[in-house]
Amino acid sequence: MAVLLASVAPVLIILFYIYFRDKYDKEPLGLLLKALLMGIVIIVPVIFIERMLMNLMPQLSKVAAAAYHAFVVAGSTEELFKFLALYLLVWKSPSFDEKFDGIVYAVFVSLGFAGVENVLYVMDGGMQTALTRALTAVPAHAIFGITMGYYLGIAHMYKELQGPYLARALLVPILLHGIYDFILMVEVGWLLLLFIPYVIALYIMGIKKIKEHSDTSIFKPMEEEE
Repeated sequence: MAVLLASVAPVLIILFYIYFRDKYDKEPLGLLLKALLMGIVIIVPVIFIERMLMNLMPQLSKVAAAAYHAFVVAGSTEELFKFLALYLLVWKSPSFDEKFDGIVYAVFVSLGFAGVENVLYVMDGGMQTALTRALTAVPAHAIFGITMGYYLGIAHMYKELQGPYLARALLVPILLHGIYDFILMVEVGWLLLLFIPYVIALYIMGIKKIKEHSDTSIFKPMEEEE
């Protein structure tokens, strides 16, 4: 039971933090629960697609295989399904009326996915795995969600920027996720030394994006925020 609680605790902490950073107009709890549930549900097609892509992987060098797994199998598949779930759920919702709302919903989708993933890893690896992932993998998934929601919020509020910012909402999280996994999968000593600095950089970037959107209302023009 303690291990299970340790696997769920970081997910809940981040979800509550994001929810209470929404200063101006709290999102409906029902819609947030749907976002969390959609993050859980997409695990099924993600597992199927990832296995298919692994079976299709050609003969590659160690580095190329790590890049394929990190950027194509894991990064692209997981972030694409998170993006589709997020877009289908909230893009046309009247509750999506602030830029920060994109971050809120994206984090709930992302951590629905990450929560189940974390339980599976932690139940297999024990308390040490729980502590490690509480500081790395779970916050990383949250930051991928923050990034996705950050760009989605801009795309939703500024119609003239919709195309490029929707693309960024998908492509930037794929890139960040791919780099994270590649550093771990390639198993090159000097590159592993960059893992902790990279995670710290993700933290800083995520906090900056949260602050930028949560400190502004829907009425503040974009040029005033820059």
